[in-house]
Amino acid sequence: MSFMQIKDLKVHYPIRGGFFNSVVDNVYAVDGISMEFERGKAYGLVGESGCGKSTTGKSIIGLEKISSGDIIYEGENVTNKRRDRRSNYNREIQMIFQDSHSSLNPRKRVAEILQEPIRNFLKLTPAEEDKKISELLAIVGMPEDAKLKYPHEFSGGQKQRLGIARAIATNPKLIIADEPVSALDLSVQAQVLNFMKDIQTEYGLSYLFISHDLGVVKHMCDHISIMYRGRFVESGNKQDIYTNPQHIYTKRLLSAIPNVNPIGREERKRERIEVEKHYQAEHKQYFDENGRVYDLVPVEGSSTHLVAAKAKGGF
Repeated sequence: MSFMQIKDLKVHYPIRGGFFNSVVDNVYAVDGISMEFERGKAYGLVGESGCGKSTTGKSIIGLEKISSGDIIYEGENVTNKRRDRRSNYNREIQMIFQDSHSSLNPRKRVAEILQEPIRNFLKLTPAEEDKKISELLAIVGMPEDAKLKYPHEFSGGQKQRLGIARAIATNPKLIIADEPVSALDLSVQAQVLNFMKDIQTEYGLSYLFISHDLGVVKHMCDHISIMYRGRFVESGNKQDIYTNPQHIYTKRLLSAIPNVNPIGREERKRERIEVEKHYQAEHKQYFDENGRVYDLVPVEGSSTHLVAAKAKGGF
């Protein structure tokens, strides 16, 4: 049972020009996507830079203005509600940013950074606030004395843990994680990802996990949507996407995942060459005359696996 639905979400940026500076066109950053979130599940949003995935996350949390569409949260449409009138939504939807360094105020100590969301959303006494901050640091594996330090005194992985601590401070239901490990070394990535899975299990968290890396998403997510030009080209559960990819763009992303096993490396290389050979010819079949991705349709024999419809008659 889903607690939140995103319906036909669009984020368009007007392009102005001419003598009167009127709107002459639009940038279709997000162009009509839909998602559902279930408690304790992780939803992956994958695509290359510029596809609209980060804009999607920011629009859901309110950092980007939605052009049209609906956000239904716990049965209530919160799309056009003023921010100060949707306090539960603001408290229960939190975000972890890609750049942990710039997302933490360098002028504030860790205690002050973690104190801010607690004071905004939770009615606690000063003693309870201090106890909560200590608990958050313990949850993310940071020492008690971290609360007295500034962000620059920590490594990249530690700063991301502090970002996670801030995100879970308000007891959220959904955390939007926008490329949360892409700036970290591989060994640190694994630590942070495993930690995120652990707290997901312990606290029943749901994630919208935004990434360009299908390998990372495979480790984290239950359901995955592949995004291109502001639209979904394929969507399904993890098994659908990894064992039965339908869209050539999905196949291309999968073929780019590094194979650490030397035995399978040559096979992956051949697969990548084969995908690239057919990419241009097959790819254009999924777009209308305006370059817009066709709507999703069910893959034959499945109700959960969807792929962009092909042009009738082909090209």
